[in-house]
Amino acid sequence: MGADPTLRERAVALLARREHSRAELARKLARHAESDADVQAVLDELARRKLLSDDRYAAARGEALARKFGAARVVRELRDKGVAPDALETVAHELKGSELARAREVWQKRFGAPAGNAAERARQGRFLQARGFPYDVIRRVVRGLDDE
Repeated sequence: MGADPTLRERAVALLARREHSRAELARKLARHAESDADVQAVLDELARRKLLSDDRYAAARGEALARKFGAARVVRELRDKGVAPDALETVAHELKGSELARAREVWQKRFGAPAGNAAERARQGRFLQARGFPYDVIRRVVRGLDDE
């Protein structure tokens, strides 16, 4: 490799560190390219060779974010990174089933004990809402309702 790496070499080096969405990788490569067509050609080649995949990125990043956030927040974060709508739909569907358990885990880490009054329940609810959990899940977690 010479003093100035090619676009493909830069892309492969970035992908070797972690998964990237197509849009994110395009943005990072754009400042090193002469034209957008050059960037798109490199991205198309990487996608053909299965080195670049929005689905794989969405699954990996979604799993990492799901440890702290609800499905709505995870999907919003992935959408902001330029992930394709079909990959977003897949991730959202996979996260919906574990929403209650994940919310309980996040709540347990943060609070650990049931709220003593309405003001504290509201505070706990706002915390979970900011994390992207839906209202019905928040209500069950904050009030300590069972899964049944």
